[in-house]
Amino acid sequence: MVQWEYKTVKYQTGGFLGGKVNQADMDELLNQYGYEGWELVSCFDTSQGQGQSRDIIMVFKRQAYTVG
Repeated sequence: MVQWEYKTVKYQTGGFLGGKVNQADMDELLNQYGYEGWELVSCFDTSQGQGQSRDIIMVFKRQAYTVG
């Protein structure tokens, strides 16, 4: 049976009121986890109000390898 391990990453948006995403930084972060074998399975933002995003929450998974 395949077993999975999960990682939750919080990416903080920039800007005076939030909501600005540096696409190059986010691509670098996603690629870094991808190179480590993590697969992005979910992504959502947390609301600051009036349509602004405060943080982006990303959930990754990869196959867990057990020694046994």
